[in-house]
Amino acid sequence: MTFKFTRYIFPLVAIVLFTASCSKQEKTEEGIVKINKNGIPVMMPLQEELPRLSKAYLNDKRYGVSRFFEKTWSEKNDNVAFLVAKDGQIIYENYMGFANKRTGEMITKDMPLHIASVSKVLTSTAVLMLIDAKKISLDQKLNTIITNFPYPEVTIQTLLNHRSGMKNYAYFTFENGNWDKHKTLTNEDIVTVMVEKEIPLETKTDTRFSYCNTNYAMLALVIEKVTGLTYAEAMKEMIFNPLGMTNTFVFDINKDRDIIAPSYKGNNMEIGIDYLDGIYGDKNIYSTPRDILKFDKARYAPFFLNADLLKKVYKGYSYESKGTRNYGLGIRLIEWEKGEPFYYHNGWWHGNTSCFINLRKEKVTMIVLSNKYTKKTYQTKRLAALFGDYPFKLNDDGEE
Repeated sequence: MTFKFTRYIFPLVAIVLFTASCSKQEKTEEGIVKINKNGIPVMMPLQEELPRLSKAYLNDKRYGVSRFFEKTWSEKNDNVAFLVAKDGQIIYENYMGFANKRTGEMITKDMPLHIASVSKVLTSTAVLMLIDAKKISLDQKLNTIITNFPYPEVTIQTLLNHRSGMKNYAYFTFENGNWDKHKTLTNEDIVTVMVEKEIPLETKTDTRFSYCNTNYAMLALVIEKVTGLTYAEAMKEMIFNPLGMTNTFVFDINKDRDIIAPSYKGNNMEIGIDYLDGIYGDKNIYSTPRDILKFDKARYAPFFLNADLLKKVYKGYSYESKGTRNYGLGIRLIEWEKGEPFYYHNGWWHGNTSCFINLRKEKVTMIVLSNKYTKKTYQTKRLAALFGDYPFKLNDDGEE
């Protein structure tokens, strides 16, 4: 079967040469930021060698992970791309099912799938890099960047940690005929509807947590305004190309609808494209587990972000209600009274589900993508019990 994603594959040699010839290091008060010839910060691969895993360790963990996979993804019609790694080294991966039932294309290690809200982890990373490079600041008001933005108290930080108080664009564009659903909605259109239809905030800014895709659609606009590039171009220049993420791209509804892997309901019925599929930042990145592993490994580089900013990424911001769940800057976390916090991000869009887990203490990465709706994707958290002191039961079939 001919692979249909060739136009997204870039020669690795060219990427290395691009990075070497077009980047420089700029010294800041906190550390070193990598800046390319266009004055834009770029994410660099981890240069330090992480410890090599022993054969005994690999065999032991591979056995446990494979048992989990075989028990969880046991049906013949499952669609899944699955990878578990430690210290950047793949312990176990498996790919099964159809990427596209109409063409017969199968899911492989090189087949990009929609990563749904795991896209937020990458969007937030680009924003944090711009903050680290002093292009913007965490406490900067959004209306200083998007001039017609109607909510004066919303800041970059309240977008990143879902405390802006805004309503979900999927709802307020759907209601009261606020948008013609025969027309593709864009990120800029969201702001226009907010202004022209006088959409009120759901809650006062920075008073409570409310997970909302509108926040990250606005952050994509921030990236565009600050870099002077489209979101797709900026993500490619800042993250995808420098890290050699050759099978990762931002979906363009006008160009890519015929070449992407479609998504399916649980009964295998294909789900079509709708008017919300033009929005990016909150979703609409296609990638593979191997590419996301490259991204996650690079986040351990000492020059990725300055230490103070990195600490702010992995802390909770919402304690109005007692509980273990919280949200940092582009990452979900579970905080228990004892033990390490659990960092992750799940996703769901149409039939696509995704799970990204980052056990930072153990340097373990888990990535699961499926283009057929299933809650099995989210059971991956139970594997954390194999690698550290996390209160999940590996043999628990219950759903969270």
